[in-house]
Amino acid sequence: MPIANVVNMCSHLQNASRARLGLTSVQHSKYNLHVLLALHRAGFLSFVTRGGPFPPDPATLSTFEPEPLTTANVASQRLWVGLKYSDNQPVMRHVASITTPKRPITANLSALERLCRGFDASRQRGLNLGEAMVVGTDLGTLEIREAVERKVGGLLLCRVGP
Repeated sequence: MPIANVVNMCSHLQNASRARLGLTSVQHSKYNLHVLLALHRAGFLSFVTRGGPFPPDPATLSTFEPEPLTTANVASQRLWVGLKYSDNQPVMRHVASITTPKRPITANLSALERLCRGFDASRQRGLNLGEAMVVGTDLGTLEIREAVERKVGGLLLCRVGP
């Protein structure tokens, strides 16, 4: 189930940032990739790349080309994530999943607009300064401000804050 992967990834990212790791890996899945790319666009991650069971070399990370996916190597692939830190504090301190496999929580456009402005909606607290929320929409997995800009609602996946 893809939502269970996102729930596990959120707790793993929070634990890795609390442990002050610079590089961590999560299971390679399409849902995890889209959520990580949304967090990267929001500025919480330094990089996201696909690789094997061993991390890519940090010196050649900008020119790193992962091997192509085949049926023989797809099970051993991982998503390698670079965590950001500012003044020796993690940029991503709190990562909490909103939707669980047994309780999907959706929000329409008006609820997303209220959440963006800091007001409560859809049984969620409004966003504070520096916080972000990842939403699964028909147009892909977007950060909440991107979803409001494109005028779509969707499934609330996770909440990330400093």
